[in-house]
Amino acid sequence: MMNQTDTGKAVAYSKVWNLPNILTYGRIIAVPLVAALMLWGGNNARWAALVIYLLAAVSDFFDGYLARRWKQQSSLGRMLDPIADKVLVAVVLLVLCADDILRGGHIWAAIIILSREVLVSGLREYLGELQVSVPVTKIAKWKTAVQMLAIGLLIAGPAGDTVVPYTTAAGLAMLWVAAALTLYTGYDYFRAGIRHVVD
Repeated sequence: MMNQTDTGKAVAYSKVWNLPNILTYGRIIAVPLVAALMLWGGNNARWAALVIYLLAAVSDFFDGYLARRWKQQSSLGRMLDPIADKVLVAVVLLVLCADDILRGGHIWAAIIILSREVLVSGLREYLGELQVSVPVTKIAKWKTAVQMLAIGLLIAGPAGDTVVPYTTAAGLAMLWVAAALTLYTGYDYFRAGIRHVVD
């Protein structure tokens, strides 16, 4: 029979190494792999980076879904999930700037998106101390979907242009749509947060 200490260790282990959390760990591991392949250069490396990115994006849906379905939600998962998402987006946008896919005025779209992520994260952390939660809106979910699709097209970039013309141009256009939605949702979150701060 397991004693109380062993039972406690088993419960802690199951919370750390359940499938939803493993998917989140995989998304974090995917970040340097995607960045390295993009910086490596060449069409084959870009396609490989895109595949890993898409797997990471799909895992973002399943880790939350499975955690709720199997009642395996944990504090560790709630902490790491948004971090994994933001690190993936931030690193890929930075690499796209270094890779000259994002240049000139298009860099501002990346700046808008990254600034919003930092501001909203700071606001959520502050409100968390007040035990106030800011729910994710439908528009924010649309913003995330458009943003992930835009980044995927830009990762394909020149390799994608050889298969489907204007892949990069479509990615840039969608990134600006995501940036516009980012401004709107960022203002929405900030307005809701400030109300709690003033109260």
